[in-house]
Amino acid sequence: MAFFSIIITSHNQANFIRDAVTSAVAQTLAHREIIVIDDASSDGSQPILEEYGDAIRLIKLEKNVGASSARNIGIAAAKGDFLVFLDGDDVLLPWALAVYNQVVERERPHIILSTMRWFHEQTPDISSDRAPDNVEVVAYDSLLEKDRPYRASASALVISHAVFTQVRGWTNEIFPMEDLDVLIKLLSSGRTAQILAPPTVCYRIHAANTVHQVANCAGALRMIIEKEKRRGYPGGHSNRGRRYAFLGGPAMFWVKKTYKSGLYREALRLLALAWPMIFAAGFVRATIFMRGRRDVQTFAL
Repeated sequence: MAFFSIIITSHNQANFIRDAVTSAVAQTLAHREIIVIDDASSDGSQPILEEYGDAIRLIKLEKNVGASSARNIGIAAAKGDFLVFLDGDDVLLPWALAVYNQVVERERPHIILSTMRWFHEQTPDISSDRAPDNVEVVAYDSLLEKDRPYRASASALVISHAVFTQVRGWTNEIFPMEDLDVLIKLLSSGRTAQILAPPTVCYRIHAANTVHQVANCAGALRMIIEKEKRRGYPGGHSNRGRRYAFLGGPAMFWVKKTYKSGLYREALRLLALAWPMIFAAGFVRATIFMRGRRDVQTFAL
């Protein structure tokens, strides 16, 4: 049975952090550890975290270093075979680790992409939710072969500790959009399993979500595209077209979002930089439409 390290990062999320940590402590799978990195919070988060005692390993940072650096600190402390990331405003569903463990045992992946359930502000009551009977998974030899949509989020990623060490973890200099950056770093890192059902994470929608920081997200995406053009990602020249296609979907999304937000100059800058990626993504989607998607596997939980 795999051993999982749940790494929770939080900065000034006192209103949410109890839900996140409690959801990790409540996991039914015993083969796990919980590491919480409080990124120099000043809003009363730390006393809340201290209430959990030995149930978690609490790392209190004296200086705010940002989400990516805080996650990397958690990785350095982790002992698990697999790293499960959870932002301090999100929640793991009770069966999350059981699902991940079953996927690991059946598919032997290096990377697991999970499915999220969305909710607004108040954590939903999941006490009456029935545990899922089945798991639906699509397996690929690498993330480059993924042929289904996936909403990137740190909380929806489970990664082999060894593989993530090889790509040097999260990129400290990129935030927001750090989840997209890390996916591109992992594109050639081996077998990938995408969970289509059940959802394993609840993603909280609130005013402070980084997706609302349109200009910052567009700027970070430009950094990622420029990094790709400088050949800053693993995978070599032979996989460049597929990396372009992987970037094309997010690029088109953010071109539209910046335009609708009235940031017309930013939208044009992004489009001028990303049009080869958008074109590559369109070509790949047409190819998938003609040949069909990879078969879904269903197995009992």
